[in-house]
Amino acid sequence: MSRLVIVSNRIADPRKPAAGGLAVALGDSMKKTGALWFGWSGKIVEEADGGTPGEGKVHIEQAGNVTLATVDLCRKDHDAYYLGYANGVLWPVFHYRLDLGNYEPGFAEGYRRVNELFARKLLPLLKPDDQIWVHDYHLIPLAANLRAMGCRNRIGFFLHIPMPPPLITAAIPQQDWLLRTLFAYDLLGFQSDADLTNFSHYVQSEAHAEALPDGRYRAYNRTVQAGAFPIGIDVDEFTRLGESKESMQMFRRLREEYSRRQLLIGVDRLDYSKGLPQRIRAFRELLVRYPENQNSATLIQIASPSREDVDAYANIRHELENLCGSINGDFGGLEWMPIRYIHRTVARKRLPGLYRASRVGLVTPLRDGMNLVAKEFIAAQDPEDPGVLVLSRFAGAAEQLKEALLVNPYDVERTAQIIQQALRMPLDERRKRHEALLRRIKEQDVHWWCKTFLETLENLEQSQPAGDADY
Repeated sequence: MSRLVIVSNRIADPRKPAAGGLAVALGDSMKKTGALWFGWSGKIVEEADGGTPGEGKVHIEQAGNVTLATVDLCRKDHDAYYLGYANGVLWPVFHYRLDLGNYEPGFAEGYRRVNELFARKLLPLLKPDDQIWVHDYHLIPLAANLRAMGCRNRIGFFLHIPMPPPLITAAIPQQDWLLRTLFAYDLLGFQSDADLTNFSHYVQSEAHAEALPDGRYRAYNRTVQAGAFPIGIDVDEFTRLGESKESMQMFRRLREEYSRRQLLIGVDRLDYSKGLPQRIRAFRELLVRYPENQNSATLIQIASPSREDVDAYANIRHELENLCGSINGDFGGLEWMPIRYIHRTVARKRLPGLYRASRVGLVTPLRDGMNLVAKEFIAAQDPEDPGVLVLSRFAGAAEQLKEALLVNPYDVERTAQIIQQALRMPLDERRKRHEALLRRIKEQDVHWWCKTFLETLENLEQSQPAGDADY
């Protein structure tokens, strides 16, 4: 059986409970075959006098039968590759926010340089029959770099964030080069059918790719297969987490503290893609249009810190704090505050209890690749008395979770109406919707996602040998 090689911007020790979603997702596959996980160490080192940027040694650590291999980045490379092109250009553009991009000319060169570095450091660690799985927007050109160095292994790529329409993607500096590098992969995975459709339109309009049967596309003397592989959660693991001491304590405390209230919950990173100001405005509209919710409905909004040194993130935090303060000032009193705004990370082991105690879960991003909070909210509910998920139609999860109440987060008035519908939904309807949603997230859980992608990669007929295409 081929060894699995995972490449991502950051890695995690799969033995640790807080290793993160990707470690959980790939854990079974890594244990079966043994694995190599390669990425950035998270360390920024200062350049030595006369030294070459980013040319530090590879750090190797063994975690059971998984080899963890990392490289450090110098400040120049980190700022151009990570802060610059990856998060200053690709992140906003892929989330449809061209206005927030920072299109400094040097960023693309830094992005190229670090991807070349990753390929150069990874190549000596590879075995001939390894299957390589590259993750996310930080490393789009990695396969092209490996191919140019003679790598003939099967290589798959999964994009965790949305794939925008062609005219938006075309705004990326050096997008023609970036597009060409995608054809160095054997398999491309996207979160949703909508993302896959955008990719199909993009490569046919920009690269004049030939669409072949079975989701294959040919351009630049290479053929790549593309498909939708919606990522899931480990439902059983999250259910067990909900039975833990910390989770049950959180549930009981909230049920006791808010015994006369209806809780609404939002859990997000503080990011402009999450639609947080629009959500808060919709909650204000709920209180105005349906005054019976005053002194009754309480929104707990957790907005975990994220990239606070970037102006766009500082601005949204300021806007959010002003909105929450204004609503609490206008509607709140000594007995009740409409919004509890929390700008810090809440321990994951407490989240199931928080979700379970809430009558409504608000997951209303302006654009999201998938959004696993929606699936966690479903998994945490009591099937006998479940809460209602209000979900943005612009989250990738909306394709699967059709029994949720879908909203357009830009339409504040309509969103308020849908939230009211959720708060007033009869028990029988809540049960039916939850039963269907729970069944679907169990069928397409994180293990299904991993297994389906890797089996598809393994069963592909490989494209042309390395060196046949010009990247």
